[in-house]
Amino acid sequence: MILSAKSLNQKFTLATISGFLTSSLVFMGLFLAFYQSELADERAQAARDVNRLLQSSLENAMLKRDLEGLKFIVKRLGQQPNINRVMIVNPKGQVRFSSHAEYINTNLNVGMPDNFTPSSQFIQDKNGKEVLRSINPVNNKPQCKECHGATDVNPVNGILVVDYDASSIKQKVRNTTLILMGAGALIVIINLLGGWWFIRRYILKPVHTLCNASQAIAEGRCETRVITKGNDELSVLGNTFNLMASNLQNSMRSLKEEKTFLQALVDAIPDGLRIIDDNFNMLLVNKAFLKQTGCPDKLWVGEKCYAATQGRDTPCPTDLTNCTLEEVRKTAKPFKVVRRQKRCDGSVLDVEIFAAPMTFVKEGKETTLMIESIRDLTQEVRFTHEQRLSELGHLAANVAHEIFNPLSSMKLAVNSITNESPRNSENMSNYIDIISKSMDQCIQMTDRLLRLSAVPSGKDELVDVHNAIKDVLGLVKWDAEQALINVVETFPDKPLRVFASESEMRMLILNLVQNAFHAMPSGGVLNIKGIIKDGQIIIHFEDTGVGISEKHLSKIFMPFFSRRADNVHGTGLGLPISRSIVEGYGGTLEAITSLGKGSCFIITIPEASIERLKQ
Repeated sequence: MILSAKSLNQKFTLATISGFLTSSLVFMGLFLAFYQSELADERAQAARDVNRLLQSSLENAMLKRDLEGLKFIVKRLGQQPNINRVMIVNPKGQVRFSSHAEYINTNLNVGMPDNFTPSSQFIQDKNGKEVLRSINPVNNKPQCKECHGATDVNPVNGILVVDYDASSIKQKVRNTTLILMGAGALIVIINLLGGWWFIRRYILKPVHTLCNASQAIAEGRCETRVITKGNDELSVLGNTFNLMASNLQNSMRSLKEEKTFLQALVDAIPDGLRIIDDNFNMLLVNKAFLKQTGCPDKLWVGEKCYAATQGRDTPCPTDLTNCTLEEVRKTAKPFKVVRRQKRCDGSVLDVEIFAAPMTFVKEGKETTLMIESIRDLTQEVRFTHEQRLSELGHLAANVAHEIFNPLSSMKLAVNSITNESPRNSENMSNYIDIISKSMDQCIQMTDRLLRLSAVPSGKDELVDVHNAIKDVLGLVKWDAEQALINVVETFPDKPLRVFASESEMRMLILNLVQNAFHAMPSGGVLNIKGIIKDGQIIIHFEDTGVGISEKHLSKIFMPFFSRRADNVHGTGLGLPISRSIVEGYGGTLEAITSLGKGSCFIITIPEASIERLKQ
């Protein structure tokens, strides 16, 4: 950038000097021509004045026949400074009188006009010397007709020729020109220095500063600013540059923060994630994907997708494997596939890949990329198993409390039977009845737990939703008592039956009941209401808990999002699993909430019917 500023300085200086020199040369040429012309006219005017004098003397000499006096005048005139010679030539060009005798009676043809008009011009005489020859005709007059005839026949008596020394004339022109050129050159130098100082001080220096600042901005130093003084255009430009640099710095900071946020966002996703362009290049990957490849420290961005997951140097053959990119290209729709991927250490990983097109506008042109969500199936199994074990482990504690009381009653009854006299058969019968009822309670409790923990058979069955709710509430009865929660059930007399997996329906109910319990850490009321409307079974789980804020309401069904009122960090899978179960049976799960007043989760599932059974 400094070279550019110097180049501009040099260009300005050279252009200024060239301009002034050209102007000076043109001025000098015009001045020389104009001055020589003026000087020639001046000499011609002097010759005309001399001519009138000589004409008067000639007329006087002719009238008086005083030719000697005329010769004397011509000779004395030829001796004047800067005059080479003076001659009087007759109309035929013959020299009759001359200040130099050698020219008398010679023919003078050089510089002589044909029409006897006054003129002045630079010529070379017969000696090769440059002179300014002034030609002035001596007109015939009536008083001269005795010697020269009538004026209409001989209009000119003779021609006065005066040769001025051209060297003195040109010397004077050159001296004057040199003086003027010197003065002009001095003016040029003064103007050049002044202009150079002004341009350097008020233009080149600010431009140089702006150039250096622009170079710094181009190199990424967006904090660079220029110091501006004054209110001229360059100062305004400097202020505008500072504003532009500030806006650019803010934009770069925002872009960097957005990029960091985007990377943090994708890194927070537990499944592997990568974005692939049309040429198999990976544009973005997250930490989970890096971990899945077995090379968590390697940066895969910019490399080919098949190199990271298949260990190949060329794209996967479409006839041997389902290439997600090719499939998305063909259908322009989301695509899911289960496959085995190769890791950096040589091991393999079973994954489920969900690929979908992502279209956006780049540089005014619509561009399509592909985004892949890669789920580690071993992790998926572990998450599901841990979730079920966690829930069942919690319920096992409730079951232990529920079974403890019947067992205690049975033990007391057995002790009483042991100590009771055989004669009191009535008391014996009462003790046996207590033991029987307590055993029934234990059997029912374990049966509920077994029904909840049963693996789904994969085939829908007729499920009484009300009975499932009662069984689940029996399992969490101790939890409700400990949390000071009162559960109120409102159901119609008609059974609420749906076609579903009984274990999944019980898990669904358990998730929503426990979700309500978590929302009431200080106790409250859980109202469970069931209705049948337009062929739909509708179940309301309405609590009097803390409610859900609007900013969190849209996220509660997202996997791994957990915001519990009891400040316990949950898995964040309860509600997503619940919605997945409901939607799997053609139903919906929605939430209505009021912050500080409670929430209501509403299940809507098609009622079991003969028509549905036939389907």
